[in-house]
Amino acid sequence: MPTYIYETIPPDSDGKPRRFEIRQRMSDQPLREDPVTGLPVRKIITGGGGISLGVLRRSTVVDKKSPAATACGCASGKPHRHA
Repeated sequence: MPTYIYETIPPDSDGKPRRFEIRQRMSDQPLREDPVTGLPVRKIITGGGGISLGVLRRSTVVDKKSPAATACGCASGKPHRHA
C-alpha cells in the first residue's frame, strides 16, 4: 500500500501548512481534510523512489568482433569489400 503526503491548507495567508503522510490504497479517494485538525488538505506530488527490479540494464556489453555487432555482419576482422 503506497504512502501519500498531504498538506493542510491554512485558513489565512499567515498560517503554516502541516504536512503528514498516510498509507492508502491506490483505489481510495484522496483525503479532503486533515484527520487531526479538520483543515482542508491537498495531496503533494513528489518524485518518489521508483521501482528497481534489478534485471533491467542501461548498458550492454557488445563483442565488437562478433558479426552481430555491425549492420552488415562484417565485423569478423577479415578484409571485406562492400558493394
